[in-house]
Amino acid sequence: MPEERSPIDAGGAQPDRRSGEHRTDPSRASTARTRLGRAPNEGNIVVGTSSWADPGFVKDWYPQGMPAGERLPWYAQRFEGVELNSSFYAVPERSTVRRWCEVTPDGFTFDVKLHRLLSRHSAGLDSLPPDLREGARTTARGRVQLTKELERALTREVLHAIEPLADAGKLSGLLCQLTPAFSPKRNQLAELEALVEAVRPHRLPIELRNRRWLDDEQIERTMEWFSDHEAAFVCVDAPPADATPIMPSVDAVTRDDFAYVRIHGRNVDGYLHGKSVAERFGWIYGEEELEEIAGRVRGLAEQAEEVRVYFNNNRDDDAPTAARRFRALLGQDPGPPPEDAQLRLA
Repeated sequence: MPEERSPIDAGGAQPDRRSGEHRTDPSRASTARTRLGRAPNEGNIVVGTSSWADPGFVKDWYPQGMPAGERLPWYAQRFEGVELNSSFYAVPERSTVRRWCEVTPDGFTFDVKLHRLLSRHSAGLDSLPPDLREGARTTARGRVQLTKELERALTREVLHAIEPLADAGKLSGLLCQLTPAFSPKRNQLAELEALVEAVRPHRLPIELRNRRWLDDEQIERTMEWFSDHEAAFVCVDAPPADATPIMPSVDAVTRDDFAYVRIHGRNVDGYLHGKSVAERFGWIYGEEELEEIAGRVRGLAEQAEEVRVYFNNNRDDDAPTAARRFRALLGQDPGPPPEDAQLRLA
Protein backbone atom coordinates (compact mmCIF):
# COMPACT_ATOMS: atom_id res chain seq x y z
CA MET A 1 0.00 0.00 0.00
CA PRO A 2 1.36 3.47 -0.77
CA GLU A 3 2.45 5.16 2.44
CA GLU A 4 1.42 8.64 3.45
CA ARG A 5 4.07 10.89 1.98
CA SER A 6 5.73 13.30 4.39
CA PRO A 7 8.70 15.43 3.34
CA ILE A 8 9.51 16.67 6.81
CA ASP A 9 12.99 16.34 8.25
CA ALA A 10 13.23 14.52 11.57
CA GLY A 11 16.93 15.20 11.96
CA GLY A 12 18.86 18.08 13.43
CA ALA A 13 19.74 19.09 16.94
CA GLN A 14 17.59 17.78 19.76
CA PRO A 15 15.47 20.53 21.37
CA ASP A 16 15.34 21.22 25.05
CA ARG A 17 12.98 18.67 26.60
CA ARG A 18 12.65 20.36 29.96
CA SER A 19 9.13 20.92 31.09
CA GLY A 20 7.93 24.50 31.17
CA GLU A 21 4.98 26.08 32.92
CA HIS A 22 2.06 26.47 30.53
CA ARG A 23 0.04 29.55 31.26
CA THR A 24 -3.66 29.68 30.61
CA ASP A 25 -5.18 33.12 31.07
CA PRO A 26 -8.71 32.52 32.39
CA SER A 27 -9.82 35.92 31.11
CA ARG A 28 -8.92 34.88 27.57
CA ALA A 29 -10.33 31.33 27.66
CA SER A 30 -13.77 31.72 26.19
CA THR A 31 -16.50 30.13 24.13
CA ALA A 32 -18.03 31.87 21.16
CA ARG A 33 -21.54 30.88 22.20
CA THR A 34 -23.21 30.46 25.55
CA ARG A 35 -24.69 26.98 25.97
CA LEU A 36 -26.21 24.92 28.71
CA GLY A 37 -23.48 22.84 30.31
CA ARG A 38 -23.73 19.06 30.16
CA ALA A 39 -21.61 16.20 31.40
CA PRO A 40 -18.61 15.59 29.12
CA ASN A 41 -19.01 12.52 26.95
CA GLU A 42 -15.50 11.10 26.87
CA GLY A 43 -16.59 8.51 24.34
CA ASN A 44 -16.92 11.38 21.89
CA ILE A 45 -13.35 12.59 22.41
CA VAL A 46 -11.29 11.29 19.50
CA VAL A 47 -7.52 11.24 20.10
CA GLY A 48 -4.80 10.75 17.50
CA THR A 49 -1.65 12.23 16.01
CA SER A 50 -0.91 14.74 13.27
CA SER A 51 0.21 12.22 10.62
CA TRP A 52 0.95 8.54 10.93
CA ALA A 53 4.09 8.48 8.78
CA ASP A 54 6.56 10.88 10.37
CA PRO A 55 10.17 9.65 10.16
CA GLY A 56 10.38 9.61 13.96
CA PHE A 57 7.36 7.30 14.14
CA VAL A 58 8.99 4.91 11.69
CA LYS A 59 12.30 5.00 13.57
CA ASP A 60 11.07 4.79 17.15
CA TRP A 61 7.41 3.73 17.36
CA TYR A 62 6.49 1.26 14.65
CA PRO A 63 7.97 -2.23 14.96
CA GLN A 64 11.35 -2.39 13.28
CA GLY A 65 11.07 -3.86 9.82
CA MET A 66 7.32 -3.27 9.49
CA PRO A 67 6.43 -2.73 5.81
CA ALA A 68 5.12 0.75 5.00
CA GLY A 69 1.77 -0.65 3.92
CA GLU A 70 1.13 -2.14 7.36
CA ARG A 71 1.69 1.03 9.36
CA LEU A 72 -1.73 2.66 8.99
CA PRO A 73 -3.73 -0.42 10.05
CA TRP A 74 -1.29 -0.89 12.96
CA TYR A 75 -1.82 2.75 13.95
CA ALA A 76 -5.60 2.26 13.67
CA GLN A 77 -5.46 -0.49 16.31
CA ARG A 78 -4.43 2.20 18.81
CA PHE A 79 -6.32 5.30 17.69
CA GLU A 80 -9.70 6.15 16.20
CA GLY A 81 -8.60 9.11 14.10
CA VAL A 82 -5.64 10.73 12.38
CA GLU A 83 -4.72 13.95 10.63
CA LEU A 84 -3.63 13.43 7.05
CA ASN A 85 -0.47 15.53 6.80
CA SER A 86 0.79 14.68 3.31
CA SER A 87 -2.16 16.46 1.70
CA PHE A 88 -0.63 19.75 2.85
CA TYR A 89 2.18 19.21 0.34
CA ALA A 90 0.36 17.58 -2.57
CA VAL A 91 -3.14 16.41 -3.46
CA PRO A 92 -3.21 12.65 -2.78
CA GLU A 93 -4.01 10.10 -5.42
CA ARG A 94 -7.63 8.97 -5.27
CA SER A 95 -6.56 5.33 -5.50
CA THR A 96 -4.30 5.80 -2.48
CA VAL A 97 -7.13 7.38 -0.51
CA ARG A 98 -9.37 4.45 -1.40
CA ARG A 99 -6.72 2.08 -0.07
CA TRP A 100 -6.58 3.98 3.24
CA CYS A 101 -10.31 3.40 3.57
CA GLU A 102 -9.90 -0.31 2.94
CA VAL A 103 -7.17 -0.94 5.54
CA THR A 104 -8.77 0.96 8.42
CA PRO A 105 -11.66 -0.36 10.54
CA ASP A 106 -15.20 0.95 10.59
CA GLY A 107 -15.38 4.02 12.80
CA PHE A 108 -11.83 5.16 12.04
CA THR A 109 -11.84 8.71 10.63
CA PHE A 110 -9.48 11.17 8.96
CA ASP A 111 -9.09 14.92 9.21
CA VAL A 112 -7.49 16.04 5.96
CA LYS A 113 -5.08 18.96 6.03
CA LEU A 114 -5.81 21.27 3.11
CA HIS A 115 -3.16 21.97 0.51
CA ARG A 116 -0.67 24.58 1.68
CA LEU A 117 -1.73 27.06 -1.01
CA LEU A 118 -5.34 26.98 0.22
CA SER A 119 -3.95 27.66 3.71
CA ARG A 120 -2.17 30.76 2.40
CA HIS A 121 1.32 29.27 2.64
CA SER A 122 4.01 29.64 0.00
CA ALA A 123 3.81 26.86 -2.59
CA GLY A 124 5.83 25.87 -5.62
CA LEU A 125 4.30 25.06 -8.98
CA ASP A 126 5.23 21.38 -8.61
CA SER A 127 2.97 21.08 -5.55
CA LEU A 128 -0.10 21.59 -7.75
CA PRO A 129 -1.86 18.78 -9.63
CA PRO A 130 -0.37 18.62 -13.16
CA ASP A 131 -3.54 19.87 -14.88
CA LEU A 132 -3.50 23.09 -12.80
CA ARG A 133 0.10 24.06 -13.38
CA GLU A 134 -0.09 25.44 -16.89
CA GLY A 135 -2.52 28.25 -16.12
CA ALA A 136 -1.12 29.14 -12.69
CA ARG A 137 0.55 32.50 -12.15
CA THR A 138 3.87 32.59 -10.32
CA THR A 139 6.05 35.22 -8.74
CA ALA A 140 9.61 36.01 -9.77
CA ARG A 141 10.70 33.48 -7.12
CA GLY A 142 8.52 30.75 -8.59
CA ARG A 143 5.84 30.88 -5.89
CA VAL A 144 2.27 30.26 -7.01
CA GLN A 145 -0.14 33.18 -6.75
CA LEU A 146 -3.50 32.17 -5.32
CA THR A 147 -6.29 33.57 -7.48
CA LYS A 148 -10.00 33.02 -6.96
CA GLU A 149 -10.09 30.76 -10.00
CA LEU A 150 -7.15 28.66 -8.79
CA GLU A 151 -8.63 28.43 -5.29
CA ARG A 152 -11.87 27.02 -6.70
CA ALA A 153 -10.07 24.59 -9.00
CA LEU A 154 -7.65 23.35 -6.34
CA THR A 155 -10.46 22.90 -3.84
CA ARG A 156 -12.36 20.80 -6.38
CA GLU A 157 -9.26 18.65 -6.92
CA VAL A 158 -8.87 18.07 -3.18
CA LEU A 159 -12.53 17.19 -2.69
CA HIS A 160 -12.45 14.79 -5.63
CA ALA A 161 -9.31 13.07 -4.32
CA ILE A 162 -10.74 12.49 -0.83
CA GLU A 163 -14.22 11.54 -2.00
CA PRO A 164 -13.60 7.86 -1.11
CA LEU A 165 -13.20 8.92 2.54
CA ALA A 166 -16.48 10.82 2.45
CA ASP A 167 -18.27 7.96 0.72
CA ALA A 168 -17.00 5.50 3.34
CA GLY A 169 -18.06 7.75 6.24
CA LYS A 170 -14.40 8.18 7.21
CA LEU A 171 -13.96 11.90 6.56
CA SER A 172 -14.17 13.91 9.76
CA GLY A 173 -13.21 17.31 8.40
CA LEU A 174 -10.76 19.46 6.44
CA LEU A 175 -8.08 21.31 8.40
CA CYS A 176 -6.98 24.74 7.23
CA GLN A 177 -3.66 25.51 8.95
CA LEU A 178 -2.97 29.16 8.21
CA THR A 179 0.44 30.75 7.96
CA PRO A 180 1.53 33.20 10.72
CA ALA A 181 1.76 35.81 7.95
CA PHE A 182 -2.05 35.76 7.76
CA SER A 183 -2.63 38.56 10.29
CA PRO A 184 -5.39 41.05 11.13
CA LYS A 185 -3.06 43.89 10.08
CA ARG A 186 -2.81 42.59 6.50
CA ASN A 187 -5.79 40.30 6.11
CA GLN A 188 -9.45 39.80 6.89
CA LEU A 189 -11.11 36.53 7.80
CA ALA A 190 -13.60 37.34 5.05
CA GLU A 191 -10.85 36.30 2.62
CA LEU A 192 -11.54 32.70 3.70
CA GLU A 193 -15.28 32.78 3.03
CA ALA A 194 -15.03 31.41 -0.51
CA LEU A 195 -13.08 28.44 0.84
CA VAL A 196 -15.60 27.89 3.64
CA GLU A 197 -18.42 27.78 1.12
CA ALA A 198 -16.49 25.61 -1.34
CA VAL A 199 -15.95 22.77 1.15
CA ARG A 200 -19.50 22.66 2.51
CA PRO A 201 -21.04 20.48 3.83
CA HIS A 202 -17.73 19.19 5.19
CA ARG A 203 -16.57 20.51 8.56
CA LEU A 204 -13.74 23.02 8.39
CA PRO A 205 -11.51 23.57 11.44
CA ILE A 206 -9.27 26.61 10.92
CA GLU A 207 -6.03 27.03 12.85
CA LEU A 208 -4.86 30.60 13.24
CA ARG A 209 -1.12 30.96 13.73
CA ASN A 210 -0.93 34.67 14.52
CA ARG A 211 -1.93 35.54 18.07
CA ARG A 212 -3.00 39.06 17.07
CA TRP A 213 -6.32 37.51 16.00
CA LEU A 214 -6.98 36.97 19.71
CA ASP A 215 -5.88 40.37 21.01
CA ASP A 216 -8.35 41.99 23.39
CA GLU A 217 -9.72 44.34 20.72
CA GLN A 218 -9.92 41.58 18.09
CA ILE A 219 -10.98 38.35 19.81
CA GLU A 220 -14.73 39.02 19.85
CA ARG A 221 -14.79 39.77 16.11
CA THR A 222 -12.70 36.68 15.43
CA MET A 223 -15.01 34.37 17.34
CA GLU A 224 -18.11 35.94 15.84
CA TRP A 225 -16.75 35.28 12.35
CA PHE A 226 -16.02 31.63 13.17
CA SER A 227 -19.49 31.11 14.63
CA ASP A 228 -21.29 32.96 11.84
CA HIS A 229 -19.54 30.85 9.20
CA GLU A 230 -19.71 27.54 11.11
CA ALA A 231 -15.95 27.12 11.00
CA ALA A 232 -14.40 25.30 13.95
CA PHE A 233 -11.86 27.38 15.87
CA VAL A 234 -8.76 25.26 16.48
CA CYS A 235 -7.68 25.35 20.11
CA VAL A 236 -4.02 24.64 20.82
CA ASP A 237 -1.58 23.63 23.49
CA ALA A 238 1.54 25.58 22.61
CA PRO A 239 4.75 26.90 24.20
CA PRO A 240 4.30 29.46 27.01
CA ALA A 241 5.41 32.64 25.25
CA ASP A 242 3.81 35.78 23.87
CA ALA A 243 5.56 35.70 20.48
CA THR A 244 3.29 36.49 17.54
CA PRO A 245 3.40 32.99 15.92
CA ILE A 246 2.47 31.25 19.20
CA MET A 247 -1.25 31.10 19.89
CA PRO A 248 -2.55 31.47 23.46
CA SER A 249 -4.63 28.83 25.24
CA VAL A 250 -8.07 30.07 24.25
CA ASP A 251 -10.74 27.37 24.26
CA ALA A 252 -13.73 28.06 22.03
CA VAL A 253 -16.53 26.01 20.55
CA THR A 254 -17.82 27.75 17.42
CA ARG A 255 -20.07 24.98 16.11
CA ASP A 256 -22.23 22.70 18.24
CA ASP A 257 -21.14 19.39 16.72
CA PHE A 258 -17.39 19.80 16.65
CA ALA A 259 -14.43 21.11 18.62
CA TYR A 260 -10.80 20.72 17.58
CA VAL A 261 -7.56 20.73 19.59
CA ARG A 262 -3.95 20.48 18.35
CA ILE A 263 -1.10 19.74 20.78
CA HIS A 264 2.17 21.38 19.67
CA GLY A 265 4.52 20.82 22.61
CA ARG A 266 5.94 23.49 24.92
CA ASN A 267 9.45 24.13 23.67
CA VAL A 268 9.58 27.91 23.19
CA ASP A 269 13.04 28.11 21.63
CA GLY A 270 12.44 25.16 19.33
CA TYR A 271 9.04 26.44 18.18
CA LEU A 272 10.42 29.85 17.30
CA HIS A 273 13.85 28.96 15.94
CA GLY A 274 13.85 25.25 15.03
CA LYS A 275 14.75 24.45 11.42
CA SER A 276 12.97 21.09 11.23
CA VAL A 277 9.57 19.89 12.38
CA ALA A 278 11.31 17.69 14.97
CA GLU A 279 13.16 20.69 16.39
CA ARG A 280 10.05 22.86 16.47
CA PHE A 281 7.59 20.43 17.98
CA GLY A 282 9.63 17.93 20.01
CA TRP A 283 8.31 17.67 23.57
CA ILE A 284 7.71 14.91 26.11
CA TYR A 285 4.55 15.77 28.05
CA GLY A 286 4.54 15.19 31.80
CA GLU A 287 1.57 13.79 33.68
CA GLU A 288 0.53 17.17 35.11
CA GLU A 289 0.66 18.70 31.65
CA LEU A 290 -1.55 15.97 30.22
CA GLU A 291 -3.95 16.35 33.15
CA GLU A 292 -4.18 20.06 32.39
CA ILE A 293 -4.96 19.39 28.74
CA ALA A 294 -7.51 16.76 29.74
CA GLY A 295 -9.31 19.35 31.86
CA ARG A 296 -9.51 21.68 28.88
CA VAL A 297 -10.73 18.92 26.58
CA ARG A 298 -13.40 17.80 29.04
CA GLY A 299 -14.58 21.41 29.19
CA LEU A 300 -14.94 21.47 25.42
CA ALA A 301 -16.79 18.13 25.54
CA GLU A 302 -19.42 19.80 27.72
CA GLN A 303 -20.24 22.11 24.81
CA ALA A 304 -19.57 20.15 21.62
CA GLU A 305 -20.93 16.81 20.48
CA GLU A 306 -17.44 15.67 19.47
CA VAL A 307 -13.91 16.82 20.31
CA ARG A 308 -10.95 15.92 18.09
CA VAL A 309 -7.54 16.01 19.83
CA TYR A 310 -4.37 15.60 17.77
CA PHE A 311 -0.84 15.45 19.15
CA ASN A 312 1.59 17.33 16.90
CA ASN A 313 4.71 17.04 19.11
CA ASN A 314 6.23 15.09 16.23
CA ARG A 315 9.76 14.19 17.18
CA ASP A 316 10.76 10.54 17.58
CA ASP A 317 7.81 8.76 19.23
CA ASP A 318 6.78 11.74 21.38
CA ALA A 319 3.37 12.20 19.75
CA PRO A 320 1.98 8.64 19.65
CA THR A 321 3.35 7.89 23.12
CA ALA A 322 1.71 11.01 24.59
CA ALA A 323 -1.51 10.38 22.69
CA ARG A 324 -1.80 6.82 24.05
CA ARG A 325 -1.10 8.06 27.59
CA PHE A 326 -3.77 10.72 27.06
CA ARG A 327 -6.31 8.12 25.94
CA ALA A 328 -5.63 6.09 29.08
CA LEU A 329 -6.01 9.25 31.18
CA LEU A 330 -9.47 9.77 29.64
CA GLY A 331 -10.42 6.19 30.44
CA GLN A 332 -10.18 5.08 26.80
CA ASP A 333 -8.57 1.88 25.59
CA PRO A 334 -5.17 2.84 24.08
CA GLY A 335 -4.87 -0.49 22.27
CA PRO A 336 -2.06 -3.02 22.49
CA PRO A 337 1.31 -1.71 23.68
CA PRO A 338 3.81 -1.14 20.85
CA GLU A 339 6.31 -3.46 22.56
CA ASP A 340 3.92 -6.40 22.10
CA ALA A 341 4.14 -6.00 18.36
CA GLN A 342 7.92 -5.62 18.58
CA LEU A 343 8.10 -9.02 20.26
CA ARG A 344 5.86 -10.63 17.64
CA LEU A 345 8.11 -9.39 14.84
CA ALA A 346 11.34 -10.41 16.59
